[in-house]
Amino acid sequence: MSKPRVGLYPGTFDPVTNGHLDIIKRACKLVDRLVIGVAINADKGPLFELSERVEMLERECRGFKEAEVVVRPFDTLLIQFAQSVGAAVIVRGLRAVSDFEYEYQMVGMNQKLNPDIETVFLMADPAHQAIASRLVKEIARLQGSVAAFVPQDVERRLKAKLGVS
Repeated sequence: MSKPRVGLYPGTFDPVTNGHLDIIKRACKLVDRLVIGVAINADKGPLFELSERVEMLERECRGFKEAEVVVRPFDTLLIQFAQSVGAAVIVRGLRAVSDFEYEYQMVGMNQKLNPDIETVFLMADPAHQAIASRLVKEIARLQGSVAAFVPQDVERRLKAKLGVS
């Protein structure tokens, strides 16, 4: 029996968006097991607690069948976390050229730290290219509709967290 191909899709997921879920579904076609690494990242000042972000991802990924999907929090270097979960590949989503510039630097650093772990970029589906968690939170905060950007349960939680209707 061959060793399962393990991938890691890291992010803050504050909150998880339809764009994130699209990347997750597509990444599941490439690996046998996909670990979704939820970064603690206190520097970003997340709206949702770590446990809430993990719970939302677990709920939204429950029906995915193409690969085993596991959601895990982490607060180490990405490459250390990738090694700890046995990932051979790190999956990253790209929306724009500006994403690529940042990700390109990260790949270079990660390859120096562990050349055995590859990084794979998946381009955002055109329907999701404009979606960013930061913008979703701002729209919701100003009482705009985010129904096109996040799953229904995430929208409900977002409104409750922000105290808007």
